[in-house]
Amino acid sequence: MRAIPAARIRTFWHALVAVPALLCAAQAPAATLTVVRGESIRAAIERAAPGDVIEVARGMYAENLQIAKPLTLRGINRPTISGSQKGDTISVTSPDVVIEGLIVRDSGDDLGAQNAGIYLRPGSDRAVVRNCDLTYNLFGLWIEKVKDVRIENNIITGKRDYRSASRGNGIQLYNTTGAQIIGNRVSFVRDAIYVDVSHHAVFRGNRLHHSRYGTHYMNSYYNLWEDNQVYLNRGGLALMEVRDQTVRNNRAWGNSDHGIMLRTIQDSVIENNVVAGNNRGFFIYDAEYNTLSGNQVIDNTVGVHLSAGSKNNKVEDNDFISNREQVRYVGTKDELWGIKDGNHWSNYLGWDRNGDGLGDIPYEANDIVDRLSWQHPMLKLLLASPAIQTLRLVGQQFPLLRAPSVVDPKPRMLPKNENWREWLGRYFPGSR
Repeated sequence: MRAIPAARIRTFWHALVAVPALLCAAQAPAATLTVVRGESIRAAIERAAPGDVIEVARGMYAENLQIAKPLTLRGINRPTISGSQKGDTISVTSPDVVIEGLIVRDSGDDLGAQNAGIYLRPGSDRAVVRNCDLTYNLFGLWIEKVKDVRIENNIITGKRDYRSASRGNGIQLYNTTGAQIIGNRVSFVRDAIYVDVSHHAVFRGNRLHHSRYGTHYMNSYYNLWEDNQVYLNRGGLALMEVRDQTVRNNRAWGNSDHGIMLRTIQDSVIENNVVAGNNRGFFIYDAEYNTLSGNQVIDNTVGVHLSAGSKNNKVEDNDFISNREQVRYVGTKDELWGIKDGNHWSNYLGWDRNGDGLGDIPYEANDIVDRLSWQHPMLKLLLASPAIQTLRLVGQQFPLLRAPSVVDPKPRMLPKNENWREWLGRYFPGSR
């Protein structure tokens, strides 16, 4: 039997001794490092072990930070980190990083380099950014090729002195899955939330205002938009080139163009939203096989602009109230809405003789009066007059005068929602 060399025995013995030490290290609690005014956050990041917590005391810190290990960067009493208007103020490349309680400001302004207050780069899976103020950055947050990030309760404002096209977006997601964008307030950026190729995400409880689009959203599937307020933008929610969306309980009001845009969208549910005081409430273009139900479309210049072969949609139980034009329809044949339960139309002129709550004659949105009012806008001053109402009834009796229309075969006599009056008069400043 051959003898085992002494060197190999020593190596084996050292390995046995090292195992308990490694186990103890794995079980060791995370350390907390403290940074005070005048010290370097970057140096603390370099010293920290994975899993450590770095607490930053109140003060101003002019640093551009890179986080390449899992750790928590926590502000105590709202310290400020300034990127001195160059590059990214904070760049993250590690998974499981938490950034909270900070004021993060003054990124560079290079659109090509996508300078951001916080840039979550590929590999930053499960990052959390919460309770931060991100101000005077080109992009507030740029989030790229990551999974399961959580962006929560942040206030994000852009470079307000820049013209809109030269600003970045408040929150930009590209090629992500499982993001949760919850309770943020975003304003004075180019687009408040820009989403591209990002799936299985939740956007809930955000307030998006004073931007080009509240949401600019493309090529993304299986996402939830819920309880967001989108107001005083050029456009509210813009959902384009998408499918399998749930859009519910949002309030889109006072936007100078549209409240909710549904463009090239399929297999989605748009329910219980309030769309009020916009130039166009819903702008629906090339939309098929969607369900629109329980929405309040109130006091818009145009309630719904419907075009480009938008068909096979189920439109039930909605209230269309006090829109100057209920539906602007571009099509070659009638589009039936409300086949099962009907919708409420505040300008419906029919009656309900049997008292079942449904009109006895169909509602037609695009009648001769609508066409004349498009050609001669001053006619809208007379819409409530007996002469105009008589013209509307005459047009219904003579098909040659009739244009293709949205037709509701059993319109509801009363609105479904009793609180609709509170949404009157919420216009974009100077639009009326």
